Amino acid sequence: MTNPLRLCLVLHNHQPVGNFEGVIEQAYRDSYLPFLDVFESYGNLKISLHTSGPLMEWLDARHGDYLNRLATLVQSGRIEIVGGPFYEPILTMIPARDRIGQIRAFTSWLENRLGAYVQGMWMPERVWEQNLTSDIVSAGIKYTVLDDFHFKNAGLGEDDLYGYYLTEDDGRLFGVFPGSERLRYLIPFGRAEETIDHLRYIADRAPNAVVVFGDDGEKFGTWPDTRRHVYDDGWLRRFFDALSANADWLKVTTLSEAVQNVPPLGKVYLPDASYREMTEWALPVARQIEYDEVTHAFASDSRWPRLKQFVRGGFWRNFKVKYSEANEMYARMMMVSRRLAEAEQQGIASNEFKWARQCLYRAQCNCAYWHGAFGGIYLPHLRNAVYNQLIAADNLLDQAQGKSGPRVEAQVDDFNFDARQEVKLANERLTCLIAPATGGQIYELDVHSICHNLLATMTRRPESYHRKVAAGPSSSQAACESIHDRIVFKQAGLDQRLQYDSYARKSLVDHFFSAETSLEDVLQSPRERGDFVQGAYDAKLRKSSERIQVLMQRQGQVSGIPVRITKSITAAAGSSRLEVTYLLEGLVGCDTTRFAVEWNFAGLPTGLEDRFFYRGQGERLGQLGTRLNLNDALELGLVDEWLGIDLRWTTNRPGGIWTFPVESVSQSEGGFELVHQSVVVMPHWIVVPDAEGRWTVTMALNVDTRNAEQRMETFAQVASS
Repeated sequence: MTNPLRLCLVLHNHQPVGNFEGVIEQAYRDSYLPFLDVFESYGNLKISLHTSGPLMEWLDARHGDYLNRLATLVQSGRIEIVGGPFYEPILTMIPARDRIGQIRAFTSWLENRLGAYVQGMWMPERVWEQNLTSDIVSAGIKYTVLDDFHFKNAGLGEDDLYGYYLTEDDGRLFGVFPGSERLRYLIPFGRAEETIDHLRYIADRAPNAVVVFGDDGEKFGTWPDTRRHVYDDGWLRRFFDALSANADWLKVTTLSEAVQNVPPLGKVYLPDASYREMTEWALPVARQIEYDEVTHAFASDSRWPRLKQFVRGGFWRNFKVKYSEANEMYARMMMVSRRLAEAEQQGIASNEFKWARQCLYRAQCNCAYWHGAFGGIYLPHLRNAVYNQLIAADNLLDQAQGKSGPRVEAQVDDFNFDARQEVKLANERLTCLIAPATGGQIYELDVHSICHNLLATMTRRPESYHRKVAAGPSSSQAACESIHDRIVFKQAGLDQRLQYDSYARKSLVDHFFSAETSLEDVLQSPRERGDFVQGAYDAKLRKSSERIQVLMQRQGQVSGIPVRITKSITAAAGSSRLEVTYLLEGLVGCDTTRFAVEWNFAGLPTGLEDRFFYRGQGERLGQLGTRLNLNDALELGLVDEWLGIDLRWTTNRPGGIWTFPVESVSQSEGGFELVHQSVVVMPHWIVVPDAEGRWTVTMALNVDTRNAEQRMETFAQVASS
């Protein structure tokens, strides 16, 4: 074989932290195992394989024989193991210390478990910024795969991409391979012969070329309809047969072999980018729609092939702007990362510290921080998993630093990077993050004993694909095609469920409605008569050794009349109870109005009999998706027996309570679906002020996790016996 074309097949297998056990097992049965079964029988072929850390750990625990087979293929030189950051974070999202730490930790794991010599890495979601170079090289990595889109944005043409380049930062050199977008769409959705013809065309034009396919291994069986197409209908065997039949000019090999045998094409500095589709998803919705319309309008223009290389979408970091929930998780992750770094500087080195670092790394898994063709941030179990690991890390750091027993503390800082001050109110059982400048709302409520954030909520907002939802299902679906092109409705009537929120679904959201407002009106977002929902409150702390109170005030208006609200949130050492008091002033002359305080609770699923509302001594009022309209109520309970949590809301002033679920219409690889996001509990009162125009109410939320704690004690006893 003189000057062969080298084809590097680079597979990326990944399952996010927090994904359902059954989903991962199905992916193993549909993708990972059958691919290996087929590949093993083609002794002339080699691949580069990246399996993310969360999936590797799962495979090691449940299918160790699969990893043993990989290790055998590694030793024979047929599989190159590609490393990367252990828990698949977007590298630009995490501090340099965590980038280097994650990469080194995963390299060590892969070497110990598989006997691999790790030289290359998978760049999560191919999100690239040039200054990553020096950190990656410091972590011991020599090369990675990006998309040809990155290189074209740097000014290179199609004929410049049949090899790899060197890039540099701070004097550190690093190899970058362009992955072919054309191959991403051909494999496995086109005929095997189409791929061969495409590669033959390149081989005729560029002797000794290197061409890279780098994409998700789940395309081979897990993506919709691909199991039948790839294995049952024999696509993968036909593809491998075609590659083998053309071995006289086509060498299927690894990235490391290409680096050893082919010199780099030159040097390049790449602009900030990801794969093309990701840059589109990162755009604001209005610009995303405009981008889509413009690119479709020009698709048939003869000039488009020359123009499109100069057209690009958005910037990955702006997902933290597009979705405030992504920024909240990011900011919380940064709090834990800083705390770990400070503890390390203090010389703390305990077993708890080691596990806290692993929890931080797991919480950096990228999938919950963005949204595109995959469910991502709209999937509650992924958001819950991020917070679970962050809260667990804090718990472990408390142990490592000797924090124990009843305590209460408060801290004021710009925790969410908005140039405004937030308040962290915490004791040994709960942590409460409060945003005085945004309605005086509680935007995070962590329950330490079960590592659960009751406010990992999601606001319903427009998405560009909602145009397809509104248009309804189409009958022109192809048998097997890329998830980027599929239009599948997993439920009927989704076009009727599109609804958007005008404010974040958090807790202590202060509403003023007309006295005639009903539950049905609230479900359709009635007109606010006040300006308190997102208005800025002034805040101060009142402290004692046993209690801390956050006191917030806002001078606003209700129906044009000046009204002042003073609300306080109080936590005490040794207590799992939050007490909230409202004082309304200036109501003289104000029309009869209804005051409502909205609470949202996330991570409590609906439609299940072991998740329910109750009152009194246990009178059940329906599962947590039930719309309740209670009158003269003084209490309401919410139970999730699976989590082992019992929330009990009480008040000193009887009033009404409305409850209803918040559900989003979102997109995943399986299609469009309705996803439960939170349970709203909204107590409300007709305000009748005293002679001085004042009105007050006190309420409390008690968080009881004794059932969960008893289960954990029993499990620990069984495990130690």
